[in-house]
Amino acid sequence: MFKRLDRLLIELPVPEYGDKNAAAAVQELLGGKFGEMSTLNNYMFQSFNFRGKKKLKPFYDLVASITAEEMGHVELVTTSINLLSKNQTFSGSPDETPLRAGLDARNTYSFIATAQTALVGDSMGRAWSGDHVFNSGNLVLDLLHNFFLEIGARTHKMRVYEMTDHPTARETIGYLLVRGGVHVVAYAKAIEIVTGIDLTKMLPVPDLDNSKFDYARKYEQQGLDNILYTWSNHDYKDISKIWKGTHPLNGRPLEVIEGNPKGAPIPDLDDLPEEFAPGINKDDYIRIAKKLMENL
Repeated sequence: MFKRLDRLLIELPVPEYGDKNAAAAVQELLGGKFGEMSTLNNYMFQSFNFRGKKKLKPFYDLVASITAEEMGHVELVTTSINLLSKNQTFSGSPDETPLRAGLDARNTYSFIATAQTALVGDSMGRAWSGDHVFNSGNLVLDLLHNFFLEIGARTHKMRVYEMTDHPTARETIGYLLVRGGVHVVAYAKAIEIVTGIDLTKMLPVPDLDNSKFDYARKYEQQGLDNILYTWSNHDYKDISKIWKGTHPLNGRPLEVIEGNPKGAPIPDLDDLPEEFAPGINKDDYIRIAKKLMENL
């Protein structure tokens, strides 16, 4: 089962104005082949379908705990896209074309389909597909795929970071660069235990150094490049049998934290009357509030 907390992994800067085309680029980090929807669903179905959970518990615990973190990554990138869509249109009568900004947007579909919020798709507007999920049932093959998947995801994050200087986008990507680097190393260590092959000797692929990314540096200073969370106060503790020793790049001790990070408040999205969203006016709100308070 999953336990949900009404918190965001990190605090994101809430801009006065977003950037509709930056939002389109960040869509790749959500619904692209190497986006967070792919990492989540790869690990989630591998954990659901895992054979020998008791016999191979440390490896099951690793995939299962990272699954929970990826759920938070999906939420984080989605929220980032929503904030990057802020104040791109204006309230007005339909004849004033209040959504005219959508005509020049890289991703016009979000103006039409989701009231300027995230799509379950990539930067080209293609819907995310379950075909991106790899679950062979073979432990070594799945771990090797996950190692490759995290490296591909990191590559795309670095490239999108170089496309936009919007603070909200870069805050999200900076954090994910650090956490994705952790997952690269975690899967490499798991593969080494199973096979004896030290994939960390291949690193960096293409580059695990976050020092040149301003928005990633502070998260490394907080030690987030050396931590794996169990995402449970009771289960998945055997990740400590894999996540141990020192980090192959920075040389600092690796740490397992039982539970989850503290998180930050989730920004509330404003009404968009021009998008008929959420479609509840002042009178509706008063009527609904009265109804909710009945018989309490």
